[in-house]
Amino acid sequence: MSAFGRKSGAGGMSKGARPSFGVAKPMRGGVPNGGAKSAPESESVSSPGGEQFPPVPPEGAPLDGGAGGRGQEDAMSRLADRSNAVHEGNSELGGFEASVHKIKEQVLPRLLERVDPEAAATLTKEELSEEFRPIIMEVLAELKVTLNRREQFALEKVLIDELLGFGPLEELLGDPDVSDIMVNGPDQTYIEKGGKLQLAPIKFRDENHLFQIAQRIVNQVGRRVDQTTPLADARLKDGSRVNVIVPPLSLKGTAISIRKFSEKPITLDMLKGFGSMNDKMCTALKIAGACRMNIVISGGTGSGKTTMLNALSKMIDPGERVLTIEDAAELRLQQPHWLPLETRPPNLEGQGAITIGDLVKNALRMRPDRIILGEIRGAECFDLLAAMNTGHDGSMCTLHANSPRECLGRMENMILMGDIKIPKEAISRQIAESVDLIVQVKRLRDGSRRTTNVTEVIGMEGDVIVTQELFGFEYLDETDDGKILGEFRSSGLRPYTLEKARQFGFDQAYLEACL
Repeated sequence: MSAFGRKSGAGGMSKGARPSFGVAKPMRGGVPNGGAKSAPESESVSSPGGEQFPPVPPEGAPLDGGAGGRGQEDAMSRLADRSNAVHEGNSELGGFEASVHKIKEQVLPRLLERVDPEAAATLTKEELSEEFRPIIMEVLAELKVTLNRREQFALEKVLIDELLGFGPLEELLGDPDVSDIMVNGPDQTYIEKGGKLQLAPIKFRDENHLFQIAQRIVNQVGRRVDQTTPLADARLKDGSRVNVIVPPLSLKGTAISIRKFSEKPITLDMLKGFGSMNDKMCTALKIAGACRMNIVISGGTGSGKTTMLNALSKMIDPGERVLTIEDAAELRLQQPHWLPLETRPPNLEGQGAITIGDLVKNALRMRPDRIILGEIRGAECFDLLAAMNTGHDGSMCTLHANSPRECLGRMENMILMGDIKIPKEAISRQIAESVDLIVQVKRLRDGSRRTTNVTEVIGMEGDVIVTQELFGFEYLDETDDGKILGEFRSSGLRPYTLEKARQFGFDQAYLEACL
C-alpha cells in the first residue's frame, strides 16, 4: 500500500513511477509529442473530453453566454442610471399639510399671547386640546379664516405638538412603521421604513425651531446641548435612543438621529418569525440565555444588537438580580428584578463625570447575579471580563464588529486602550476564559436583519483564541425585487458549552439543536 492509498503492482503504478492523481487531458490546438500534429479542430471540439482551454470568443461577444451578457448589460445600465440620476434633497409638504402649516404660522403667535405656558405644561394633551379649542376658534375668527372639521382637528394637533411635544417629529414618532428618524437640518428629514431610507414630508420653521426641539428632547433626561457641548446622547420616554449634534460641528444645522424601539417587547420567537434565525438557532440561543452563558453580541450600526440583547434577556430567571449599565439607558429588560444604571457626563467645569467603568466597579458591590452592558467602547471591557470571571455568569454586552473573529480582536484592543500593564497574551487568555458565545448580527443590503453567526469561544492554543462556529447564515441568491435568499445551517459539531447546559438540565435539547 502506497502513501496515496493505491496498491503497487498490477492495477497500481509501476516501481519508480510518479503517483497518478487522475488522467491529464491532452492540450488542444498545440503541437504535442515532439511535433506530431494534433487532431483536427472539428474533432477536438466534438471530443467527449471537452476543451481544456476553450476558444476565446470573438470581440464584442458576451464572455459567458447570453445570460452572462445580459447580466453584464443590466449591471452597466444600473451604473449609468445611478451616475446620471438627479436626487432631490429637500422634503416638500403636500397640499393639505402645507395649508395647515401656513395657518399654524399665523395662529401660533396669537395663541401664545393668550396662554400661560406654565399652566399649559401641567395639563395632558387631551385636556389641553379641550382648553385650546375655543381659543383657536377665536383666533381664526380674528384672522377671518374658515376651516372645515378635518382642518380644525389637524390644526389643533399641530399646535399641541408644537407646545407640548416635539413639533413635526411627533407624527413620525407615532408611526409604528418608522424605525429610524434622521433630521439633517430644518429642511431635510429622512426616515427608515422596512429597512429602506426615504424622504419624510415634514419641515421645521427654521434652524431656531429645530434647535429648540433638540433642547427639549435632551433636557428631559437632564442633559444639555449648546455651542459649548455640541454633542448629546439622550432617550425618549419610550426608550428610543436619540443623538443630537448642533453647529458648529454640524454644517447643515442641528442634526437629530432617533432610533425607535418597538412598544411591544421583542422575543427570540418573534425574531425567528421575522426570518432573523431558524428554529434550531432560536432554541440554542434560548438555552444559552437560560444557562447563564456569557454572551457578546457583535454587529454593525443598526444591525439589531440591542434588540437581540432585549430578546435574550427574556430567558433570564425571574429570581435573578440584573443590573444594566449604559451611556443612555435604552435597554428594556423583561425581568422583575432589574436595576438600570446610567453614566453621567461632566459638568460645565469638566468635573463630576461618571463613566461605564466606574459603574461596573460599583455594580460589583450591589450583589448582582448578572451585569449587562449596553455597549462597550473602551477599557471598561476589562472590568466586564473580570465580572464574568468572578461569579457573575450570564453577563452580556454588545460591541461593534463585523465578524466573531474581529469581535475578539476589538475586545483585546479596547483593553489595551486603557493602559493596563499586562501582556497581550494574558488579555487574550482572560477573554477566552470569560466569553462563552459570540452572536453576530448583520443588516443586509436589502434591509433585513439576520443572525449570521453563533460562535463558541473554546480556549487558547498558543497565543491564539480558538473558536468553533455552531450556526452560520449562507447566502444563496437574490430575488428580482432585491430580497436576499439564504439559509441557516448548523455546523453539526458537538458544542463545547454543553457542560454548562448540563448543569441546568438542557444538555440533550442543546445538543439536538446544534447537531
